[in-house]
Amino acid sequence: MSQPKLLDTPLYALLHKDDIRGFNQERPEIGTIDMRGGDFRGLDLRDLNATGIDFTDAYFRSADLRGLDLRGCSLEGASLAHAQISGAYFPPELTADEILMSVNFGTRLRYRTK
Repeated sequence: MSQPKLLDTPLYALLHKDDIRGFNQERPEIGTIDMRGGDFRGLDLRDLNATGIDFTDAYFRSADLRGLDLRGCSLEGASLAHAQISGAYFPPELTADEILMSVNFGTRLRYRTK
């Protein structure tokens, strides 16, 4: 299992400084933002424009994700242990059971395949 890591990018640094507004202003309008494997423990991400962010294998223990629209994100392998998710909109590939297992027990998210 991969371990969460502090990423060495200016956008990631803005998130860790709790500068969500700065992140939203500096982020590219198109393309994917690579945040794979990032450590987002305890961060307040409520106003984040999450469209196009790749959160594969990211770690969100106790993060505040309330009200986020995560439909345009990749969350495969991410952990939501004890995160606040009220009002968050998740990708349709994730079942409610999968999300609750991750929040309650810290399991990694697995996308439903048909």
